[in-house]
Amino acid sequence: MNLTAEQQAVLRSIRQLVDFWQISAHELASDDEAVRLVAQPELPPKGPKYRHPVSGETWDGEGSQPQWLRDALIREGYLVEELRIAT
Repeated sequence: MNLTAEQQAVLRSIRQLVDFWQISAHELASDDEAVRLVAQPELPPKGPKYRHPVSGETWDGEGSQPQWLRDALIREGYLVEELRIAT
């Protein structure tokens, strides 16, 4: 499949968003909204997954995105990969 540079950039962005929001292939393929809303079993916290490089604020990836993360992505122009803590 021959994709333009623009199409490749869009695909990279989509993959980053799917990864960031932890959306499964099953959820993407399903037309059943109930499948997408099924609660996941609660697991113990595993430590922070995201850190702001300047403020040092962190988020474990569970629950709602904190305001600092939304601001970093939308207002400050960071990419998800720039904020993800290397494992």
